[in-house]
Amino acid sequence: MHFETPPHDRAATVATLAMPKDTNGVGDIFGGWLMSHADIAGAILAYRVAGGRVVTVAVNEFVFLRPVYVADVVSFYTDLKRTGRTSVTIDVSVFVQRPTDPGDIESHLVSTAQLTYVHIDENQRPSPIDPMRVARSPS
Repeated sequence: MHFETPPHDRAATVATLAMPKDTNGVGDIFGGWLMSHADIAGAILAYRVAGGRVVTVAVNEFVFLRPVYVADVVSFYTDLKRTGRTSVTIDVSVFVQRPTDPGDIESHLVSTAQLTYVHIDENQRPSPIDPMRVARSPS
């Protein structure tokens, strides 16, 4: 599930500050930077659900809704979409917090994504995910 507003029942899986070094040629934050952080956030939840190492196998969807600017605080919230025998699909909702006049902070949904990860064993082969572990895993 994607969130329309930052959820109050959980912390962001990843939160970071957009810096000048992360900009594209016109001064906005580069989309690849956002995608990289969304993949990291998704992998963190997938790792927790699978109980071990995961690899990204698909970016099923990535939607850019608004630009991200230098000095935005960017927060990546994750939610378990589904599990398969060896795979985990994660929804990622990306919000920014930015200052407004006079001194308020506004929050905007800037991107949504859905990524799929596969749980792998020590030989880097797909490994089954324990269904009991999924039932106990955090979102």
